[in-house]
Amino acid sequence: MGVDLGRLVPKTKVSLGELSGKTIAIDAYNALYQFLAVIRGADGEPLKDQQGRVTSHLSGLFYRSVNLMEKGINLVYIFDGKPPELKAKEISQRRIIKEKAQHNYEKALRSGNIVEAKKFAQATSRLNHDMIQDSKRLLDLMGIPWVQAPSEGEAQAAYMASKGQASMTASQDYDAILFGAPKILRNLTISGKRKLPNKNIYVNVETERIDLNHTLSTLGLTREQLVDLGILLGTDFNPEGFDRIGPSTALKLIKQYGSFESIPGLQKDMINLEAIREIFLRPNVTDIDTPKQGPFMENLISDFLSKERDFSQDRLESAMKRLRIQTSTRSENLEKWFEETH
Repeated sequence: MGVDLGRLVPKTKVSLGELSGKTIAIDAYNALYQFLAVIRGADGEPLKDQQGRVTSHLSGLFYRSVNLMEKGINLVYIFDGKPPELKAKEISQRRIIKEKAQHNYEKALRSGNIVEAKKFAQATSRLNHDMIQDSKRLLDLMGIPWVQAPSEGEAQAAYMASKGQASMTASQDYDAILFGAPKILRNLTISGKRKLPNKNIYVNVETERIDLNHTLSTLGLTREQLVDLGILLGTDFNPEGFDRIGPSTALKLIKQYGSFESIPGLQKDMINLEAIREIFLRPNVTDIDTPKQGPFMENLISDFLSKERDFSQDRLESAMKRLRIQTSTRSENLEKWFEETH
């Protein structure tokens, strides 16, 4: 779900070229679910290999990562660990939503309504253990480091960025800003032309940057107050939020009363306020060595994706060729700069 801060948080459009040389810590589950939702066939079915194994997530992970690496961007993917106990209700609600979407998808298919089927199909996406392990295996072969977070991936990514181990974090959810990420990127893994649901209209989805300090200054809040604002709206740890309190009202209340507990008329016993604050302000994260890029193993990538998962060898080779050209050009420019300055 994520917290509904979109209308309040100031954003700046950023081109991929501006991110060259930066290290981006990507919320892996968030990205993989995006790939599973978007990369589907004409009838809404995800891509699969000849054995019936879903491959949409691998397709998105490979080709989007190559596109970003081609721009000179360094990547590190952060995988979720054990979720906080307070997230159990949100996880249960998500499961119910997926089951309902699956029912509606199958019903639409039976009636021959492909448009409706595709709409419901995107909400049926599921990640299982094998899919996650395959994603980590592919990243290893691509030389892209990944980190196993002890709990929330966004929290670990935010912590790494705050320590200078990443320049920015990337996630579609606004939770990252509550976890204290200094700079957040949205739409990094889905930027480009996208078709609007149920319409034959395409829009250009651009990458956006959010700056925590600028956000706090613009809203006139401390980070602690921003977390309280998020709790008013509803987070993964209190998904219902509070009746008749939207973003503008929540901001007004926090600025007027200073903190969640000072706001009159709320059913404060509905939530475990201090536990939710603890999750965002002092999250369960771990110290790690700064992740480093490894070798891009083309032959092993081809064996895995083409031979094991039935990817098009020609398309794989085309993508890897582009990356080879970019890497070679980057290396030549670096050597030229070194010669000119020494």
